[in-house]
Amino acid sequence: MSGPHVAVIPARGGSKRVPRKNIKLFRGKPMIAWAIEAAKASGIFSNIVVSTDDDEIASTARAFGAQTPFVRPPHLADDLTPTVPVIAHAVQVCQSLGWEFDRVCCIYPCVPTLQSTDLVAALSMSLDRDADFVYPVTDYPHPIQRAMRKSPEGKMELFQPEYEMTRTQDLERSFHDAGQFYVGKWSSWLANMRMHTAGLGMPIPHWRVVDIDSEDDWKRAELIVQALAESS
Repeated sequence: MSGPHVAVIPARGGSKRVPRKNIKLFRGKPMIAWAIEAAKASGIFSNIVVSTDDDEIASTARAFGAQTPFVRPPHLADDLTPTVPVIAHAVQVCQSLGWEFDRVCCIYPCVPTLQSTDLVAALSMSLDRDADFVYPVTDYPHPIQRAMRKSPEGKMELFQPEYEMTRTQDLERSFHDAGQFYVGKWSSWLANMRMHTAGLGMPIPHWRVVDIDSEDDWKRAELIVQALAESS
């Protein structure tokens, strides 16, 4: 594939719901190591960079083969900082170091179910379609048109009551961001484009998508990764 291309893993030190989750041991190795190793296994990146404000995360990242050529500034490391400015900052710093690259892939640090083949497929799709962004999406297991709200008394009410009698198989399929990675042109990151609406979705199975925001999510991810290991 044409290139070179860079992977950037944004991993700040603060994590409230699962403390220190970016370097907490997951099946014997720090969580961030899974993202680094998936990036390495894909064979498509000339550089794998970790953007962090945390010395321990930086040291762990280097131990598993990633680079930490800069420290993420505090104003890009709080709870409210969106992804695009963080990756844009990394792009700017890497370019200032004289690096030349085409696509930049943001890979989140807590993605133990990430498949390196998905990274390769997304990059290929990005180049073939000349897309600003490509990212994995997965379908909702139940039609969102049949979603309900619950009152304090326990009464259930459909958000869209007009679909109450529609068969689920007749409702349009819906998707959500898998929350694993985004392959984008470096210029698209710098232009502060919105990844979702400016990007193309690449469907992946919903059974290997886990957003790790709680201890229950962590346990579910462990079970999925164990099942993947046993089936390989």
